[in-house]
Amino acid sequence: MNTKLIVLFLTISLLTACTMTSQTPEEAFPDISYLENNEDLNVATLAGGCFWCMEPPFEALEGVEAVISGYSGGEEDRPSYKEVSSGQTSHTEAVQIFYNPKQVSYDQLLDTFWQAHDPTDDGGQFADRGKHYRPVIFFQSEEEETIAEKSKQALQDSRKFDQPILTAIEEFTNFFPAEEYHQNYYIKQSPHYQRYKKGSGREDFLDNNWEK
Repeated sequence: MNTKLIVLFLTISLLTACTMTSQTPEEAFPDISYLENNEDLNVATLAGGCFWCMEPPFEALEGVEAVISGYSGGEEDRPSYKEVSSGQTSHTEAVQIFYNPKQVSYDQLLDTFWQAHDPTDDGGQFADRGKHYRPVIFFQSEEEETIAEKSKQALQDSRKFDQPILTAIEEFTNFFPAEEYHQNYYIKQSPHYQRYKKGSGREDFLDNNWEK
């Protein structure tokens, strides 16, 4: 491989890879017990590809207390970012949204969710491919399942997309917070986050398909 091709390859990798980071996966995991023990908050678990990009839309909503990046839906206990992002586990990158139901509803969270990913792609999201980047709604009650099914059908019936809506709806089983350096990555590593969001194709897709 000549020098120009090597430079091009490295540039593309920097722009597109959610897994590109200077941090190490051995860093501390966050303690979210204070959120889990808050009886005033409900929690929703959603996957829409790289979790870096799934935090900002929900954190902008009034009534959302916190959004935690992590891993959900798999069998392995305490998975690491290295394991999940390389497809070595059955987990999916996801976010847990802790919200006050008196201020924002589950339906409203789903409205934001649809507008934050490509619901016609179940093979990954944008530049990130594989089951660990597939979009999923992890319901935690029969009510959430019903709301999710109706919300998905409404999007299908709207004919906004020519292709079928493929985002999965599955029962919640577990959630493991990602390493601390992934939390609020869009703030901590803003330049790299912005390059990734643009280079992966997510930014253009959202701009072209949803009103700001």
